[in-house]
Amino acid sequence: MKKVLIITYHWPPSGGITVLRCLKFVKYLREFGWEPVVFTAENPSYQFLDYTNEKDIPEGLEIHKVPIFEPINLFKKLSGRKINQPLQNITSNSAKKKTLIDTLGMWVRGNFFIPDARYRWIKPSVKYLENYLENHKIDAILTDGPPHTNTVIGLKLSKKFNIPWLADFQDPWTQVDYYDKLYIGKRADRKHKALEQDVFRIAKKITIASPTWKHDLESIGAKNIDVIYYGFDEPEFANFKAIPTEKFVFFHGGLLGEDRNPISFLNALSKLLVEFPNLRSQVEIKLAGEVDHAVRESIRVTDLESITTYMGMIPRQQVLQEYASASMLLLPINKASNAKGRIPGKLFEMLRTGKPILVFGPNDGDVKSIVESKQLGKSFDYSEDLLIYAYLKKALISKEIGNFEPTQTVDEFSNKALTQKIAEYLDGM
Repeated sequence: MKKVLIITYHWPPSGGITVLRCLKFVKYLREFGWEPVVFTAENPSYQFLDYTNEKDIPEGLEIHKVPIFEPINLFKKLSGRKINQPLQNITSNSAKKKTLIDTLGMWVRGNFFIPDARYRWIKPSVKYLENYLENHKIDAILTDGPPHTNTVIGLKLSKKFNIPWLADFQDPWTQVDYYDKLYIGKRADRKHKALEQDVFRIAKKITIASPTWKHDLESIGAKNIDVIYYGFDEPEFANFKAIPTEKFVFFHGGLLGEDRNPISFLNALSKLLVEFPNLRSQVEIKLAGEVDHAVRESIRVTDLESITTYMGMIPRQQVLQEYASASMLLLPINKASNAKGRIPGKLFEMLRTGKPILVFGPNDGDVKSIVESKQLGKSFDYSEDLLIYAYLKKALISKEIGNFEPTQTVDEFSNKALTQKIAEYLDGM
């Protein structure tokens, strides 16, 4: 069986959605003729832990680890945060929470930590893997970025050993939505972009998570790119069954930052509850994950606090249970320059549930195209207050939200089907 070296920072017990992309590739690659060999961090500072992901690690998998130094705990201490407090992305925090230390941290991150805060892992990882590759046959390399530290490790190894390399991009590099928020100077910008161009030249294949981002990468010189979505894992839905509830429950799971504040939705719902006061006891908003101060403030000023439940961080399996009992799933896309191509990984699990999805994002976005073409939801621009109000009124008063069938033509988004495509790309290299 051919062997592929997979370089990934995120690996169980890492929680959240990011770890799943690479983990699911590893889970299914053997079925398509490839034996994965995983390289990951020995002592990572994962923001969330979810030990249930370990069930997907194939038996007998060869795993290699090298220690990593990460500055995140030092940053938390300097910025007055608790060490055990999750910190996903300070660039999406509201102004009330952002401090001078936050701003300085972003500047240091963008100008000195290239390509990212894990850059000090590059040198020891390359040294370890050079020794490994000199003594073991590997047919291909696959890197999973960001963090694009993984990408740079793959770049250096592919260059030295001439091993064909597939560079997978969950998010873009210099085109990522927070790049401009890192206060990157001209010198650092040149270095970021030079490394990125080197990746385009050396990688035999590039995959990325959305059609728009594929075109964006092509616009700056990347070639031989294809789209690999995040997907969903069918076995996780083996016992999934919708649970009827007395209330109409809106549910969102994941980071809800200032840049995803669904204020138009909140205003529309608030207006509807004023117009139909008896409806208040029949509606609930449930938010799982980190919710930014600005979003909480919007909920307060729209008088929706009494019907909102902040669930905090919960394991993914509990998120799936919440999907089952929800009436409508909320999916706000972050307001950013590259939002058109932003496809949250959780979208595909949401599609698989068959529950109606209410999306807030650009009208020419990839998410809108997917959701509405599958007839599994409705998407509105953040500014379409009146249309959002009319849709909510129809759903809550007229009880008309469409007919949504579980697994309605979404099989192409299964992790197994997507891994088959990855295996075909590896074969082609």
